Amino acid sequence: MTASATLPEASPLATLEIDLDDLLEFRPGLLSLTATQISDGRQTWTLTPRLTLTHHDHAGVGTLELDDGERRLACWRYSMGRNPAALKFERAFNRQRDSLASGLPPPPLLAGICPICRGPLAPDEDDCPNCARELHTPPSTWTLLRLWRFARPYKGMLLAGFLLTLASTAATLVPPYLTMPLMDDVLIPYQNGKPLDVAKVGWLLGGLLGAALLAWGLGWARTYILALVSERIGADLRTTTYEHLLKLSLEYFGGKRTGDLLARIGTETDRINVFLSLHLLDFATDILMIAMTAVILFTINPWLALATLVPLPVIGWLIHAVRDRLRTGFEQIDRVWAEVTSVLADTIPGIRVVKAFAQEAREAQRFREANKHNLHVNDRLNRVWSLFAPTVGMLTEIGVLVVWIFGIWLITEGSITVGVLTAFLAYITRFYTRLDSMSRIVSHTQKAAAGAKRIFDILDHVSSVPDPAKPLVLPPVQGGIRVENVHFRYGNRAILRGIDLDIQPGEMIGLVGHSGSGKSTLVNLICRFYDVSEGAVKVEGVDLRSVAVADYRKHIGLVLQEPFLFFGTIADNIAYGRPDATRAEIVAAARAAHAHEFILRQPFGYDSLVGERGQALSGGERQRISIARALLINPKILILDEATSAVDTETEFEIQQALNNLIRGRTTIAIAHRLSTLRRADRLVVMDRGRIVEIGDHDELMAREGAYWRLYQAQTRQLDALPALGAPVEEMEKPA
Repeated sequence: MTASATLPEASPLATLEIDLDDLLEFRPGLLSLTATQISDGRQTWTLTPRLTLTHHDHAGVGTLELDDGERRLACWRYSMGRNPAALKFERAFNRQRDSLASGLPPPPLLAGICPICRGPLAPDEDDCPNCARELHTPPSTWTLLRLWRFARPYKGMLLAGFLLTLASTAATLVPPYLTMPLMDDVLIPYQNGKPLDVAKVGWLLGGLLGAALLAWGLGWARTYILALVSERIGADLRTTTYEHLLKLSLEYFGGKRTGDLLARIGTETDRINVFLSLHLLDFATDILMIAMTAVILFTINPWLALATLVPLPVIGWLIHAVRDRLRTGFEQIDRVWAEVTSVLADTIPGIRVVKAFAQEAREAQRFREANKHNLHVNDRLNRVWSLFAPTVGMLTEIGVLVVWIFGIWLITEGSITVGVLTAFLAYITRFYTRLDSMSRIVSHTQKAAAGAKRIFDILDHVSSVPDPAKPLVLPPVQGGIRVENVHFRYGNRAILRGIDLDIQPGEMIGLVGHSGSGKSTLVNLICRFYDVSEGAVKVEGVDLRSVAVADYRKHIGLVLQEPFLFFGTIADNIAYGRPDATRAEIVAAARAAHAHEFILRQPFGYDSLVGERGQALSGGERQRISIARALLINPKILILDEATSAVDTETEFEIQQALNNLIRGRTTIAIAHRLSTLRRADRLVVMDRGRIVEIGDHDELMAREGAYWRLYQAQTRQLDALPALGAPVEEMEKPA
């Protein structure tokens, strides 16, 4: 192996820009890989079969280490924004090294895995085609045809609505046809001195009245029926979208804003509903009216009918030219409006924090900027639309003028009568009115298409934690959990590396370690909120990926670090996992969680409202209600993720007393930074940088003076230092 201070002359196969030095200060650098060497600009190493390049990442810093099997040759560090490129560089290095060792050409790069949907990524690609489709695929009008899956159950009502539309449209075309005999056979002869045919006048006027009443009745029936259908389609669309959203994994929600999802399910489905109930009905009526009118016009006089159609090609070209711009513009408007909604969704639930830090002006400015962006996008689109609509109106007026000119000339030539021209003008007025209406529907259609695309972006998304096609029946759960060589990556970060852990039924395990060591991630994998990247998590010997998610999670009780309560009564929140629980069972769970006493102090006891997200209660009270909620389902596996972090020392002692009885007969996995909360654990599992570094009880781990001992000593020194900041010594509790 050689080292030199020059870069290799051969063209690089891969490069990596690094931005941190050995002191973790920002400093640019460049790694370069050629067919035979790797270099960092200062030194160059020749590729050999013994040379390895290892990737690590922790706490926002990525590391590449080069060694030859005996010693580390070099170490390069970079911020996590460079991690995808670092992983590519590592793969390219391994391919080229293995190729030199075997004498064979490098194999093709294996497809990566999308961190969001876990789908395959093409070689050297960072963007997942499924997840990026929302941003890169323009909305198409054909997307509206996908709504047929929601309309199919109502096809009978749709057929009835179409027939009524056909009949009502035909009825509206009767009055202009009756004006021809009324003009030619009654009014013009009477004006020339002939007696008035009263009977014929009565029949013709009666026909006009009857046609009007018939058109009104048929129009009312078709509007009512199609409105019923559209409301049901909209309701089904909202329900299906929401149910599908609930089935998606946590990874999907991690990449979405609440306001955007609310806008999709609320605003977009409402827009589609309005389009189906009003604009689509008008569009169908316009099509039928134009087709029927054209047939009648050609029947009356083909030459005059041809003159009527003169503006049609120009109007068709305008619609085609403006359609794509409208569709893209409306989708952009939807996204910008979602930004406005997201500001509200962020600020209103967090109003206490906003006021606590006096950031009202800042949040108002955020909303003002989002609203200004929304205004700018709308103004840009309105410039297109404001020119389009009047242009179509002007062309239709020109069409009517052409009919007048050509019709007068035909009358002077004796080819048609005044009655024919009058009927033609009545029909042509309706023809161009419907044509103008059709052109205006373009905007509504493109709005609905953009909304449908955003809805189907949710419906097309596949959960990264799917139920198996043929799920296995989970045997009776006793609480035995086996974690076998588990690796997990979130995005481009390696979170867990080679975790092996065997938890016996009824055992209490305490997970300890620094923040970011992987404790919560391991718990999430055991709950199957995520799926492992490698390895397996088994319960009672069955891989969790082979059983239905709902069947497994009903055996888990979970208490989160940040308790979340729904708007409703205290009793409703405790019984969330078991809505059929009796009041006695609810009270028993509350007693076990030491929540009964403070609940009785509420104005209406268990029927008191907790407010949105439990804002009417203190943090400790919310935590005890969430503990009662988990205990009520009597789970075989109990997960406590910093369950006592939000309570004071006295309340923590009460909960610990309750937990001493509650952990009997169930497997308990507890995460805690305060080591005193885990003194009853059967085993402590110490994690660091995504690996298990120690396992044992408190006394055993203290005797080793390893990672746990250092955590304990650091926490003890921290607690000893707190009184100097003003906390009385007697109030501080050291780990036992």
